[in-house]
Amino acid sequence: MNTRLVWLLLNTILLIVCEAKKTTVETNPNIVFILVDDLGYIDFGYTGSSFYETPNIDQLAKEGVIFTQGYATSRVCSPSRASIMTGKFTVRHGITDWIGAKSGSDWRTLQRHDKLLPAEYVRQLPSRDTTLAEALQLAGYKTFFAGKWHLGEEGSYPEDHGFDINKGGWSKGSPIGGYFSPWNNPKLENQDNGENLSIRLARETASFISAEKDTPFLAFLSFYAVHEPVQTDETRWSKYRNKAAKLGIAKNGFEMESVLTIRRLQDNPVYAGLVESMDEAVGIVLQSLRDNNLEENTIVVFTSDNGGVASGDAFSTSNAPLRGGKGYQWEGGIREPLVIKVPWLENTIQKIDISVTGADFYPTLLDLVGANLLPRQHTDGISLKPLLEGQQIEVKRPLYWHYPHYGNQGGDPSSIILEGHWKLI
Repeated sequence: MNTRLVWLLLNTILLIVCEAKKTTVETNPNIVFILVDDLGYIDFGYTGSSFYETPNIDQLAKEGVIFTQGYATSRVCSPSRASIMTGKFTVRHGITDWIGAKSGSDWRTLQRHDKLLPAEYVRQLPSRDTTLAEALQLAGYKTFFAGKWHLGEEGSYPEDHGFDINKGGWSKGSPIGGYFSPWNNPKLENQDNGENLSIRLARETASFISAEKDTPFLAFLSFYAVHEPVQTDETRWSKYRNKAAKLGIAKNGFEMESVLTIRRLQDNPVYAGLVESMDEAVGIVLQSLRDNNLEENTIVVFTSDNGGVASGDAFSTSNAPLRGGKGYQWEGGIREPLVIKVPWLENTIQKIDISVTGADFYPTLLDLVGANLLPRQHTDGISLKPLLEGQQIEVKRPLYWHYPHYGNQGGDPSSIILEGHWKLI
């Protein structure tokens, strides 16, 4: 047989096999969504930190697509989380502050005599919305939630908004009792004294993945970390205390922001240990995908709900060179780490510099799994699938933030419009 003909035949067979594999992989792919609380944009090796150690997240960034201009829809947690669930900007779903924050005249009970009274806001995820989890349920997905919810009191928990299983999600936004068992969480029983909360949530997620490996699933792992109370174990504290000393401890690690001091450098050994344990937990979940032969058929999303805490609370981290942090209207409060891994897509680029937002996850994930989009629901989000496929698209939409409140960390009531290279506060 002609040699050239043989090569053509082999190439054709190879192409058919590859296309068949691609089709199989894209059929009902699984989704693992990892949301970290209060994690700053610079808190990783892959974004430039020389102090924190995040090998599992850094590896995920190598394997996925990094969005360098990823934004949360708010500078605090509950509004951002509601936007992920609804595909809407905060002013549209109405949750504009963290649920539980005082508003109106109640603000004065905190002995705060600011010029303005903070506006009222919606205090639970609206039941009229079809959440991302509910949309995936309709598409035949088993849905699982672990960790921080903070989107309403009882009656507005994860199981009330489309999640079949809920491990640890309730009304509170911080880990009551801390990061080591015994904790006080009616949705997550205590097992072993001293158990690490982040590791426990990861193991619950890994167990769900193993149990549902033959069913398309959404596993939403929403860490309480790295929210205060900032805690770690003695081994990690000692490791990072020595590392800080070796790198050289600055004479002055803080400077004045608008109303509070702010951390200038990443040198907090307790916070570094908390970050490392969260990264270890991420590794447990990613390993469970490999162990169950699901890695090639699972979309992985990794992001945070707002910027790192640099003022107030525990003054945990520094977001420099970005200004500010959680609670502030500056870049440090709203710009987030964002990695999306879609294993079967042959990405021609690893970094995307277009501004995207937390409202985009809803249509993007529906689009990637082949489910029907719900444009009347995810009103403010767009599908990022074309970008993930390596296509060049021009996004001509402004991004909006509305926060008519005072941040605990020193931020002011304000609204923001970002369009192209211009931002108005």
